[in-house]
Amino acid sequence: MNADQEKILEFVSREAYRPLKLRELAKAMRIPEEEYGGFRRMVRSMLRNGMLVKIKRGRLGLPGKLNLVVGNLVSAKNGYGFVVPEDKSEDVYIRAEDVGTALHGDRVVVRLYGRRRGPTREGTIIKILKRARTDLVGTYRQGKFFNFVEPDDRRIQRDIYIAPDNSKGTQDGQKVLVSLEEWIDPHLGPEGKIVEVLGYPDDPGMDILTLIKDHALPLGFPQEVEKEVEELPQRIGKKEWEKRVDFREKNCFTIDPTDAKDHDDAVSLERKANGNYLLGVHIADVSYYVKENSALDREALKRGNSIYLVDRVIPMLPEKLSNDLCSLKPNRNRSTLSCFLELDPEGELVEYQIVESLIRSKARLDYNEVQRFFDTGKSSGRLKGLEDDLLEMKKLSQKLLEKRIARGSLDFDLPEAKVILGKDGRIQEIFEVARLESHRLIEEFMLLANRTVARHVSRLSMPFLYRVHEEPDREKMEAFSDFVATLGYSFKVSGKIRPKKIQRFLESVEGNPEEELINEVLLRSLKKACYQPENIGHFGLAFGHYTHFTSPIRRYPDLLVHRILKEIENGEYSFERQSQLLHRLPKVGEITSERERLADEVERESIKIKQIEYMGDKLGEEYEGLISGVVPFGFFVRLDNLLAEGLVRISSLEDDYYLFDERHHRWMGRHNKKVFKLGDRVKVLVTRVDKEEKEIDFVLANNKLYPSFKRKKRNRRKYKRSKR
Repeated sequence: MNADQEKILEFVSREAYRPLKLRELAKAMRIPEEEYGGFRRMVRSMLRNGMLVKIKRGRLGLPGKLNLVVGNLVSAKNGYGFVVPEDKSEDVYIRAEDVGTALHGDRVVVRLYGRRRGPTREGTIIKILKRARTDLVGTYRQGKFFNFVEPDDRRIQRDIYIAPDNSKGTQDGQKVLVSLEEWIDPHLGPEGKIVEVLGYPDDPGMDILTLIKDHALPLGFPQEVEKEVEELPQRIGKKEWEKRVDFREKNCFTIDPTDAKDHDDAVSLERKANGNYLLGVHIADVSYYVKENSALDREALKRGNSIYLVDRVIPMLPEKLSNDLCSLKPNRNRSTLSCFLELDPEGELVEYQIVESLIRSKARLDYNEVQRFFDTGKSSGRLKGLEDDLLEMKKLSQKLLEKRIARGSLDFDLPEAKVILGKDGRIQEIFEVARLESHRLIEEFMLLANRTVARHVSRLSMPFLYRVHEEPDREKMEAFSDFVATLGYSFKVSGKIRPKKIQRFLESVEGNPEEELINEVLLRSLKKACYQPENIGHFGLAFGHYTHFTSPIRRYPDLLVHRILKEIENGEYSFERQSQLLHRLPKVGEITSERERLADEVERESIKIKQIEYMGDKLGEEYEGLISGVVPFGFFVRLDNLLAEGLVRISSLEDDYYLFDERHHRWMGRHNKKVFKLGDRVKVLVTRVDKEEKEIDFVLANNKLYPSFKRKKRNRRKYKRSKR
């Protein structure tokens, strides 16, 4: 917000202010005539952004003082929704008839009802400030009298009329990208025109392509970005070479997933003469290639991060950079930013150094082969000569983990599915992935480097971008306490909520049938981590200082952190530069946090799509799973290993009349007293798979509940990409 906007807001916020017209406001604020044009443009901008609102006869006021709320609409499948206010006040319930022409995600103005009709505030949407999107994916239908598109997003309740001139020769049943035209009257259906014909639903890869188009994800890079990439130097220049510290003789190497192509972190470990460890965390120096405000940089910020879908990666940077020039490939000279950490034998940090460096990775290892070596003691070809380093790293990482857990750091181990596709794009298998010692090794080293970098800059009191995680809301933690009480566990919310208290509770439920569900509900009860310049610490990790430094190939905040570190190191972090970043960092944090949330959503959705596809030809087959959710019309079951989730409708249980016990998250038979509750294990048969609705239906096999048992250690396949 600029100074002029602040002055206007300050004036209209005064107790004595009464809504004025634009000219009247200018006069009251004593705006000179020659400045009126700029003042008018400023007010119009504030109206577009929802900072001001216009009421009857063009009078201007603040939303909060006029019983209005500005926020984003979150729609449900059956038409109603909630508006999440920007001022972080209580959500506003919007009935289906009050949604008007607003769509899910739109930024809107809501007029609150004079009084509550229920436990939450209610209102009606009176204005759309900004559409979340104007392009939608759907299925083209040729009707008897007119043609239309059925949106894939079931939260959009209205079909979109397509005039004959706007159909682009589309055939009935094809998937399309449709551009929504201006829609003002809710009594008339929305109109649109076909932008792109994607193909038929059963075409190979169509499911993921429609997901990409529906979220407006880019499939390529702009021409100006490609041009910049072509002009990048293929080798590190002599001047750059001479100013960097040469660590090419060090025994450093990468450890990544088997199918990884972008290697942005390498590690090295030595024992010093004094018995201390010298851990090196070497990170690809992407900022050497991607200069601030270049076309590459602007595109990287716009994307925020790379997105990992089941059949492809949508990278933050073009492949020539992400998979080649910046990637720490073995036996290639690479420019890096190295964080050297000296630790005593117990894993306590003694001192550190952050330097611009050159490295030459000795090997590209993957998590599975490193884990096999840890499990069997037998070395494979790529590990030759690195065995002692790996064993020392394992020992050090275990000490770091113990110390982190002792401080109260939360360590969730939620189930995660991996989809393996064949060359033809068809699913070969789906399995639950394991979290291995080899993953923990890299994770602990990266956490330590991130924490050290954040603490380093924090001590200098300079503008910086932190990775933060707020303390949880007491209200949500009380709801979590009530939830676990229904499962027979006690979690008291009293005094200050600290990570250590949550950690002890999680340890108490470890191995029990409800462990996974409790972990999931707790994770949803906590706030989401985000990026911002204000350092408030990281609640989940129990760190006072934390940032993201270790993945600049796939995350924009890390790239920005590298730039700041180099400027500090080279004495280029001037007062003017700091002042510039003070204004820029909040916006960068906002953009990258939002893009991260989108990436998480799309990645989960891509896996769900493939799980449903995989179950499509499994009708009648029997599976085991656990009850993962209880709802008024049945209960959800998540299958072992596959992690696909489906619904057992209560109407399919014919052996008794079942009563829904919402408080205890269970169904109970009126006569036989049989109970189906969260965490119970059941066997089910697949009865329906609907790809369009993304739904799976089960019935109980033999209508029988199998007894709960203490969960054994999961026998899971080995794969994981760490993400903090």
